[in-house]
Amino acid sequence: MKLSGMLSRAQHEPQGTSGVARVDRRASELLRRLGPGDIAVLDQVDIDRRLAEALLAAEVVGVVNASPSISGRYPNLGPELLVASGIALVDDVGAAALREIKDGMRLRLHGGVVYLGDREVARGVEQTEAAVADALIEAREGMSAQLEAFSANTIEFLRRERELILDGVGVPDVPVPMRDRQVLVVAGGPRHAEELRRLRKYVREHRPVLVGVDQGADTLCDAGYEPDLIVGDPAAIGAVALRACAQVVVPAQADGHAPGLDRVQDLGVGAVTFPAAGNAEDLALLLAEAHGASLVVTVGLRAGLREFLDRGHSGSNPSTFLTRLKLGGKLVEGEAVAALHRSRVSTGAVALLVGSAVLVLVVALAASGVGQVHLDAAGDGIAALARWVGGVFG
Repeated sequence: MKLSGMLSRAQHEPQGTSGVARVDRRASELLRRLGPGDIAVLDQVDIDRRLAEALLAAEVVGVVNASPSISGRYPNLGPELLVASGIALVDDVGAAALREIKDGMRLRLHGGVVYLGDREVARGVEQTEAAVADALIEAREGMSAQLEAFSANTIEFLRRERELILDGVGVPDVPVPMRDRQVLVVAGGPRHAEELRRLRKYVREHRPVLVGVDQGADTLCDAGYEPDLIVGDPAAIGAVALRACAQVVVPAQADGHAPGLDRVQDLGVGAVTFPAAGNAEDLALLLAEAHGASLVVTVGLRAGLREFLDRGHSGSNPSTFLTRLKLGGKLVEGEAVAALHRSRVSTGAVALLVGSAVLVLVVALAASGVGQVHLDAAGDGIAALARWVGGVFG
């Protein structure tokens, strides 16, 4: 009877993914209100990788999109990441669904249908790994058209921002000296917190200027560092990080409006605006280059072909492409720096090895009763060896 009751309850339990709806057409506003177990309801054509990673970081269980998450214009990476992580993705439910679904409703997603209790409130396309893979294959066939569009956008961007890109005109002064110093720029890209952890030895050894971009500023603080500069929208950055830095550089629009500037001023933190069409990541790189950095190491910034195309709809690609051309050989990805440091034998390891060998030698001499003279000679040898290690490893 007990087993029969359990089977009966299982048969009557609603199928699918359940969670509390958080509704907003604007993804940036929605992300601020999402929490674990929520279902994000938004209107976003072509979910890119950055948005998908933000949704995963918020620990949502489902996503309902009024628009197609893959339009076919280019092979965007977000839907692939969501479904591979087990997130229920219901696509193309239509704009009317955002009026029907209210914030705080408890929804259930099953078979491409959005339910409120037992009532259907919206219907769309349930994305699966196979469906997303097929859509990406079709989207890749249109990449040549996207590359042509990218070329045209790059020329237009250079026409508008020529003085900034070529001559550094408009780059604001900042109170942090960067000339002939290394600069570490941390942005909130893929696995950026893990990548920053792998750079502990590099940071300890080279003491670079620490620049946090948007979420990267909070990541620096979480890792125990204080950012020297922050570049980005202060509204999306924690108060702890804002108060810890020397100055905040706020990207400004063409009309001079700088979103989030009021929040910085309310916290009593120094701020300066940076009017430019590029995104915050590119502005951080241009700041470092214009102020004479000898090397710029990036964390959480990716600029391969897939990333260029993935962010094609945002208009940021020409900025990213030209900015990286501007920095040239000064620009190094953090993964490469971490790999180089892993391959080196650290001074601490060498010192531990030498110290162990010396200890064994001293104990052996003392135990053999050879005499104080030999112990004094061993001490002189230890001092010489220590000087040699110091000279080799600095």
